[in-house]
Amino acid sequence: MKRILLLGTGGTIVSWRGESGLEPKNRIRDILDAMSSSYPDCFFEAHDLMSLDSSNIQPEHWRLIAQKVFRSLDSFDGIVITHGTDTMAYTASALAFMLRNLGKSVVLTGSQRPFGVPGSDAVPNLHTAIAAIRNGIIGVTVAFAHRVINGTRAVKTSTMDFSAFESVNAPYMGVADASGFIVLSNRTEEYVPALPTRLDDELCPDVFLLKLTPGTKPELLDAFPHLGYRGVVLEAFGTGGVHYEKRDLPEKIRRLVDSGVAVVLCSQCLYGRVDPSMYEVGQRMLKTGVISARDMTTEATVTKFMWALGKTDNPHRIAEILHTPFAGEIDAK
Repeated sequence: MKRILLLGTGGTIVSWRGESGLEPKNRIRDILDAMSSSYPDCFFEAHDLMSLDSSNIQPEHWRLIAQKVFRSLDSFDGIVITHGTDTMAYTASALAFMLRNLGKSVVLTGSQRPFGVPGSDAVPNLHTAIAAIRNGIIGVTVAFAHRVINGTRAVKTSTMDFSAFESVNAPYMGVADASGFIVLSNRTEEYVPALPTRLDDELCPDVFLLKLTPGTKPELLDAFPHLGYRGVVLEAFGTGGVHYEKRDLPEKIRRLVDSGVAVVLCSQCLYGRVDPSMYEVGQRMLKTGVISARDMTTEATVTKFMWALGKTDNPHRIAEILHTPFAGEIDAK
């Protein structure tokens, strides 16, 4: 008999319409009571850890969730975390880095329409999450729209579509269809069965994500050290292009790095990888001391950067951490 813990953090799945729009109000226990009879071969427990719209979920909450998951691992075969969709990819990535050598299934899911509302996608998403546990998919994943995605590769791509998440630069790990549940991939490269799972939850939240637009003023970068930021993720154009005509961003970035603020370069494109060496506008960035995010998603880059800064200020060590695969988040090649 599989033992499964259902952890509630809020989100649309437990929301009802209030005076100012949808607000998290339901108990996760109510959802469990409505669907646990479908699994006579499973034992369930439910616990409301918090009740927040995911826009209010912060790095401090990621640590609370990771700590609760870690304390619960010995008692359960898998854990389902219900979460709002807007920042689910950030939470999934953060948990994947904080729960080291995870040999069990921790699945995040939620819904685009609240549980109990006609046409809600809550129940099928929960069924997919439970299927991931029952079929032995290990690590932190996101279950949505009959698909299971590695948590460090999930990106929310639609505000309204039931297929709200895509797996970026990696295959789906599982798919539920009319034939049942099909395991497509089970990332086990980083898992060492002989070693215990560890909680590694130190984070530095002082990371800013800056998306470049044509005309971004270089002077903007002067503010980051004064605001206490220790790192900046720069969403550049294409493979890593940054403008220098009229407004010389690379020179300001070099000075920012020299001042002790680490800068990571990722792409505004969902798919592919950062390769500043391809174009002259990118090669200038190679001389500034920035760290390439390679093929990581923005969400994985931001959370892994926070996790790295929780360990060190040394730029070489930060780069080493960012370029080491811990949870299938980066192609090591």
